[in-house]
Amino acid sequence: QVQLVESGGGLVQAGGSLRLSCTAPRLIFSFNAMGWYRQRPGKQRELVGAFHGKGPRYADSVNGRFTISIDHGQNTMYLQMSSLKPEDTAVYYCMSRLPREYWGQGTQVTVSS
Repeated sequence: QVQLVESGGGLVQAGGSLRLSCTAPRLIFSFNAMGWYRQRPGKQRELVGAFHGKGPRYADSVNGRFTISIDHGQNTMYLQMSSLKPEDTAVYYCMSRLPREYWGQGTQVTVSS
């Protein structure tokens, strides 16, 4: 059974930084189809950033502040979040589009003003 497991969420002040991690089986990384989504309170789940082709693409709302990277040796994908804003408060999910959709359980990020 394929499991994606997020970690690293928590409470941070506005302007601060946080790094989320997502571990998954090595096979999942080989498809180069992973990404991060989030669900803000009262909102639908939305894309944060995902790998398409050579490198990740980001939502406009996080571009320049968030960075996705992968450590293939550790089978881990990261979401480095900087200059956090209260509106970044959400449950963050890692996922893979291939070989079919897999989702993690989510990790809560709360940004206080």
